[in-house]
Amino acid sequence: MQRSRIKMAQKTMIQAITNALDLELASDENVLIFGEDVGKNGGVFRATEGLQAKHGEERVFDTPLAESGIGGLSIGLALEGFRPVPEIQFFGFVFETLDSIAGQMSRTRYRMGGTRNMPITIRAPFGGGVHTPEMHSDNFEGMITQIPGIRVVVPSNPYDAKGLLIAAIRSNDPVLYLEHMKLYRSFREEVPDESYTVPLDKAAVTLEGSDVSIITYGAMVREAKKAAENLAKDNISVEIIDLRTIAPLDIKTIIASVEKTGRVVIVQEAQKQAGVGAQVASEISERAVLSLEAPIGRVSAPDTPFPFGQAESTWLPNATDIENKVKEVINF
Repeated sequence: MQRSRIKMAQKTMIQAITNALDLELASDENVLIFGEDVGKNGGVFRATEGLQAKHGEERVFDTPLAESGIGGLSIGLALEGFRPVPEIQFFGFVFETLDSIAGQMSRTRYRMGGTRNMPITIRAPFGGGVHTPEMHSDNFEGMITQIPGIRVVVPSNPYDAKGLLIAAIRSNDPVLYLEHMKLYRSFREEVPDESYTVPLDKAAVTLEGSDVSIITYGAMVREAKKAAENLAKDNISVEIIDLRTIAPLDIKTIIASVEKTGRVVIVQEAQKQAGVGAQVASEISERAVLSLEAPIGRVSAPDTPFPFGQAESTWLPNATDIENKVKEVINF
């Protein structure tokens, strides 16, 4: 279909996610959505609003307030041929379901010699900048990326959010699909009404440049774009790589960018000891160290617990932090 004939609409990220869930429920009777308050209420952020009324209580339903139960139910349903799309209400509550994720979902295909699949897509909101209570905004994505056998996907915009979610639901492997809360309704962009997929395990070159590569994901992609606009005024050409899938990493795209620019700044919202920045830096050091003209720069939150809402603005990394680190790398 020619792009000019594709129906497009301006959507927020939450609308794109709801649209993706609606389409997958309609196209595959084995897709089931469940979690805390996702039914009639449509979830805390209304990501599943209207889906129960449209598709029925057997397809979209509430669970008890027990993440461990949600994890176990997902595994059982997957083994019976369903495609579960459970929601963990906030990613900070992931600890109650870690045994299901690390001990069962991630290793079932290996354990059963490829005779069984785990087509589970776990959705969970996360991230700072919206003044949530304690334990709601934490960036624990790096913890899950250290578990072999599970994908971790973090969209940064509405178009990718829809396409990546559909691709995740159709995948036969377990996927942790993380939705940054600050991005839910903060901007709109054109999203096709039709079903489409964005490839998993593939980073996007969001902005092409020649002087320095910024490698990032999630909400920090938008901060990187703000930084790039300001840096362009100083004739610094920035290339931005949006990882999109942070486990496994798209090493090929990362290395190609680093070899092109010779300088790199890795940006993550998570604390420096968390996230995936250290893994990206390690891969670059092993594979492209001779292409570097300066040490690898890193921008992150400080290594402290996530602060209370009043202190978020000074704790979270931002475009100014990115600009300063890029100039440091350029002037090395």
